[in-house]
Amino acid sequence: MHDVLANVQNLKIQCLDKGHVTLIDAMPRVVPESQKTADYAIVQAARVSYGDGTKTVNEDRGLIRYLMRHRHTTPFEMVEFKFHCKMPLFVARQWARHRMSSTNEYSGRYSLIKDEFYYPELGNVKKQSQNNKQGGSESLSECDALAFISHLQDISVKSYDIYEQYNQKEVAREQARMLLPVNVYTEWYWKIDLHNLLHFLALRCDSHAQYEIRVFADAMLALIKPIVPVTIEAWEDYHPMRGALLLTKLEADALAEFLKSSLWQLKAPLLNVQNRREQSEWLEKAARLGLNTNFDSQ
Repeated sequence: MHDVLANVQNLKIQCLDKGHVTLIDAMPRVVPESQKTADYAIVQAARVSYGDGTKTVNEDRGLIRYLMRHRHTTPFEMVEFKFHCKMPLFVARQWARHRMSSTNEYSGRYSLIKDEFYYPELGNVKKQSQNNKQGGSESLSECDALAFISHLQDISVKSYDIYEQYNQKEVAREQARMLLPVNVYTEWYWKIDLHNLLHFLALRCDSHAQYEIRVFADAMLALIKPIVPVTIEAWEDYHPMRGALLLTKLEADALAEFLKSSLWQLKAPLLNVQNRREQSEWLEKAARLGLNTNFDSQ
């Protein structure tokens, strides 16, 4: 683990045909004790303590899981990551909707845009979904997909040729760039705290997210997991978009009524955890749902 933390810089994962996500830096870059991950900064902030004020590894893990379970988000903002990302323009515009971050993008006003365009793989050209207005469904036929990619390549090459011509005619770069399609590549530096990054990952790693942004989110998750492993473990266990189930009040009430009407009261199962607080929280929920939590009488 110390080797991972000592080499945080220049960790790079290739994405799509010409893109990448590179982890440039993390804060804390090096934690005070060499065997601790950046999770350490989260428990330190939660306890408002100094380096020697933290407890055992298991207690630190229990605190992080408690914070995640109860949505105490501020301590997770104490860890930050800075990435260098290169992606198609349409991906960047989806990405920019996540506003709780700092972004500095390559400027097409100051510099010439590079001759780099994204072309999807054949199997990733999708039909418009009939159920999801903003997404695709199954793959397009091979014939239609080949034709689409061929047209995309033609448009990209021709548009860049015209873009170069008007740059040579001294049309302002800020206007000449309007000639380029949204599959042209851009890049930026992106800095974000862990709390807001986890929100981004929950939405963009999800199977409903567009494939082209999902590969970047998956790469980010892979890069940060060795740096905050306890936090990612808790996030995977408790987030509704990572497999956890969140019941509304109406759903909980309906389930409780159903269980009460049963001929016998079902015994609540115990969780497969060692943490007594988490076990107790579950039994309180189970009792509200009408499950039998009186183990002494059974």
